[in-house]
Amino acid sequence: MTDRRLAFHNLLCKILSCPIEGEQCRCYFQPPESIKMNYPAIVYSLDDVDKTYANDGVYLSNRRYAVTVIDKDPDTDLVQKVTNLPMSRFDRHFKKDNLNHYIFNVFF
Repeated sequence: MTDRRLAFHNLLCKILSCPIEGEQCRCYFQPPESIKMNYPAIVYSLDDVDKTYANDGVYLSNRRYAVTVIDKDPDTDLVQKVTNLPMSRFDRHFKKDNLNHYIFNVFF
């Protein structure tokens, strides 16, 4: 569902305090490798779809997104903001190219 993903995108943009589109947007959905990102940023992609069955059909489906907060600041407040999302779970952290990467699994 595109509407659900766009609602998630808007929520992540609100966390970043950035516009939902354009050059000033720092929230990226499955960005190509050629894109020049601005930091701090959030990169996310669809990771899984969890389905609940009832009456011989899919009753409910929840999409899980892999969400990566990328920031130069190791104490960024973005980590806490993403942690506070309902159905959010911290997965791991790593540092690459002097940027901190915080990976979350978020059902939305």
